[in-house]
Amino acid sequence: MADASPRRRRNIRWAEPKYWGNEEAYVLEALRSSWISGGEFIERLEAAVADYCGSPHVVATSNGTTAIHAAFLALGVAPGDEIIVPAFGFMAAANIALHMGATPVFADVDPDSWCVTADAVARVITPRCRGVVPVHSYGNVCDMQPILDLAEARGLWVLEDAAEALGSTYRGRQAGTIAEIGTFSFHATKTITTGEGGAVATRSDKLRDLMQLYRSHGVKSRRYWHDVAGHNFRLTNLQAAIGCAQMEQIGPIRRERERVFQRYASALAAIPGVVLQHFADDVQALVWAVALRLEPDAFPGGRDAVMARLAERGIETRPGFYAASEMPHLYSAPDTEIATMLGRNVVSLPSSPTVTDEEIDFIVAALAESGRSG
Repeated sequence: MADASPRRRRNIRWAEPKYWGNEEAYVLEALRSSWISGGEFIERLEAAVADYCGSPHVVATSNGTTAIHAAFLALGVAPGDEIIVPAFGFMAAANIALHMGATPVFADVDPDSWCVTADAVARVITPRCRGVVPVHSYGNVCDMQPILDLAEARGLWVLEDAAEALGSTYRGRQAGTIAEIGTFSFHATKTITTGEGGAVATRSDKLRDLMQLYRSHGVKSRRYWHDVAGHNFRLTNLQAAIGCAQMEQIGPIRRERERVFQRYASALAAIPGVVLQHFADDVQALVWAVALRLEPDAFPGGRDAVMARLAERGIETRPGFYAASEMPHLYSAPDTEIATMLGRNVVSLPSSPTVTDEEIDFIVAALAESGRSG
């Protein structure tokens, strides 16, 4: 058996893309077609994602953040609107709200699932609130039905940020399709990648049409005639070609990601002070990044010291998301106790489907050693 000693140095990246099949062939096909901006692979990718997720409409975009921007434009977000977002999670929706003159309002998250809840949303609703953006962090899925019920009662729209949760399900429904509209990311580290790239799924013909309009300079049928002040949110045909090849292999990708998570979960269970994200019984999570909370009593040096020790072993990690209140230069956010605690104590381990079982054992051994060494 290979030496799994935590003292031995490796070179294990936090994430890296894997090409599973036809990526190179499809990119060459797109290149040789001369359609490198628009082209048939874009429509093929939209159809593949729609079929996989069970969504009537999917609109491809240049990245996951422009997917949110396109969705906000279609939903009519206006200056002065308040948009509720989680205080712990990637801040793309909050940032786009600021760019549009809206105000992000931060709701705390559940201490176990690390996702926003209906109760937390209800506590921060004001008359200026227009919508809610639940973020499905690390591949978990928020408890959506109470959020949808609350939103309907208060006249709010719901936009799912499923950038990290493609393939996860809630009560049998795919993340990103539970609400009327949801977004995905195809960044290089994500479950499906196009390098950069994203998509919006929706049940609404109207929202689909508006997003397609905003995506391409507000031009619909008359060339150079702008119906709205649009943007360029278009994905290229070359990028879409990679995505089509990736979607063809979603089954093997899923199996490898499930293997990685199960191996980690089994090995980490033996380490005191390590708490994994909780997944509810009605959530089938396709975990994008294996994240865990380190209890200070077991890791007295703190999360950042643990990350430094793992880096000395050649193990790349990432911290948890910083709570919005920790960034007062950007957000006017009250202190949110749980989000702050998670932001200071969560670490994400290498989670690519390319990580081997032997590498996972090495990482876990190094993590355990970092706790013992204080």
